Amino acid sequence: MCGFQEIAEVLIDNGAKVNMQDAVNFTPLHIACNFGNEKVVSVLISQRADINAAGGVRERPLHLACSRGHLQVTRLLMEAPQQPAEVNVTDDEEHYPVHFCCKSGHLNVLSYLLEKKALPHVCNIYGDTPLHLACYSGKVEIVKHLISVTGLESLGKENIFSETPLHSACTSGRSLELIKYLLELPNVNINHQGKDGHTALHSACYHGHIRVVQFLLECGADMNLVACAEMSGVTDKKEEQTPLMWAYEQGHDTIVTLLKHHKRPQDESACGDYSQPGGEGSYVSVPSPLGKLKSMTREKIDVLQLRSALPRYFQLQITDLDFQEPIGSGSFGKVYKGKYLGKTVAIKRYRASSFGCKSDVDMFCREVAILSKLNSPFVISFVGASLDDPSNFAIVTQFVAGGSLFSILHEQKRVIDLQSKLTIASDVARGMAYLHNLPQPIIHRDLNSHNILLDDNGHAVVADFGESRFLLSEEDNMTKQPGNLRWMAPEIFTQCTKYSIKADVFSFSLCIWELLSGELPFAHLKPAAAAAEMAYHTTRPPIAVTFPKPIVALLQSCWNASADDRPEFKEIVPILEDCKQTQVVALLNSSGVSSLKEVSEGEDSLTSPPIAGNVMALRTHWEQEASKNSSSVPIDELRRRLQYPQVDKNGYVSDPLSTLGISVTIEQTKKLLESAFNQSQT
Repeated sequence: MCGFQEIAEVLIDNGAKVNMQDAVNFTPLHIACNFGNEKVVSVLISQRADINAAGGVRERPLHLACSRGHLQVTRLLMEAPQQPAEVNVTDDEEHYPVHFCCKSGHLNVLSYLLEKKALPHVCNIYGDTPLHLACYSGKVEIVKHLISVTGLESLGKENIFSETPLHSACTSGRSLELIKYLLELPNVNINHQGKDGHTALHSACYHGHIRVVQFLLECGADMNLVACAEMSGVTDKKEEQTPLMWAYEQGHDTIVTLLKHHKRPQDESACGDYSQPGGEGSYVSVPSPLGKLKSMTREKIDVLQLRSALPRYFQLQITDLDFQEPIGSGSFGKVYKGKYLGKTVAIKRYRASSFGCKSDVDMFCREVAILSKLNSPFVISFVGASLDDPSNFAIVTQFVAGGSLFSILHEQKRVIDLQSKLTIASDVARGMAYLHNLPQPIIHRDLNSHNILLDDNGHAVVADFGESRFLLSEEDNMTKQPGNLRWMAPEIFTQCTKYSIKADVFSFSLCIWELLSGELPFAHLKPAAAAAEMAYHTTRPPIAVTFPKPIVALLQSCWNASADDRPEFKEIVPILEDCKQTQVVALLNSSGVSSLKEVSEGEDSLTSPPIAGNVMALRTHWEQEASKNSSSVPIDELRRRLQYPQVDKNGYVSDPLSTLGISVTIEQTKKLLESAFNQSQT
């Protein structure tokens, strides 16, 4: 066991029996082979140890050496001068050494055994070939070597569970690369039904491998094929033995939802009666009993772990919170303005967890765990959380008086000068750089203008971490679609790969474009259509001629289709800071946009207004023309004409970012700009 050759020799010289068996019938040679002690193995073989001695289930030393991947020990056994090991010896379950080798994934040992005429297509008592066991274990290189050297014979063999090697790979769900390789081989049918009728998709659904399920669906797996009712734990109604029902019976409700979303219009049988109608052709999954039980148990564990990990000073009582007017809402519940210990705060109140959507408890626990670890002026400040009862879950953060960037741009229609826009962009980039460069990096996954909040001084903070994840967390599914589709990175929308922090960079680029243009990205499209346009057609929002050139270059880099080619936020921050200091920005703030136009004309010979079809660019052009004569109208006169209250309906102060320091409707802005433009023409 320990490999002490000298001690072994002394014991043998003093009468120790080399073939003595222990409680499980292992001899010293079994143990030496298991631990790969080559020198001890050589000593035992030289002392005529029984190389083919059988253990408790008739496993031989060669089985153990092959299972552990000890190539040199395998050679010693196979090439022993007096009594070489038998390469095709079996144990009580008819496992050959090559079975053990393939299951454990030892390529060098496999090559050696095949050279010694090991049988590659033999079956154990369960009907498993070496190829089956390699597929169950996800050993891609073993599978490739077996097929290239020994041929395709094993591909069509089924074990006693009616599983081919493709079924086996989908049952384990360990390697999408392996499944893809198998599907590319001749005579491998993705919809092959075993003797009991189940397909590879059935196997993946039954065992809860959502990534495999999605991959198989994308490759053309038929979700309506029906299996026989022979698998324990599955309902015996033949008409319900679809992959969807196998997933439902095992409590894999996320897979049930995925299958329903993938259902084609003609595939009515895929849903059966396991859905509830929703609005506009949507539906809400009815959770399976087992799935509901699993979810409840998991959520209770999450809450208990959060309570033990969260410092006491962050654990608040719901009775200590003074709820005032609501200032926002979402699927989770509502956000209120409120008071805690005399301080104005924002209170995110979660409604009781409900099924048919992602777990609110899970989102709550993740958000609290992340917020409690953050400390940056560019990220929303965490005050605490109420954890006592799921019906009273609440997250308390600083109150940011300016509201969201989305509200300012698209609801209040405020006008923001370029210097302030760059300040906002820089603040967001700094906040994201902080998140991405923590010892345990955090990926936001839902960066958009709704989650960028502005304070009274025109500075921005990043908020809403309900979709965020610690990047190094292994249990998270980093392929599913989180967040708002309109700002979603292509690699998240297509779910084709495990995404990274660079997904946040893509979302940031759309926020910057939105900030500069004042428009929603692809406002003429619904969110899903906008995401599809960016992902599948690599379409990007139009660049206005008024955008500063450094920002244009930054946008094109940040929304690159290849995530690896996008910059990191720590590289983005200095670019934005430099842009704020350029002469162009200084001219914009001091003498109007006409200075920028003069610079642009000198460089690009662009003297005509933007194309009329580009609403954003045209509006910017009118604003430029109006700004030439802005000094001719006193500010006080404009204030008199636009008699707006200093406090809006939510109790917020007037927008400090407005060029004129007041709130202006789009109709009034248009009239002012037209008037200024007419004056400039005369």
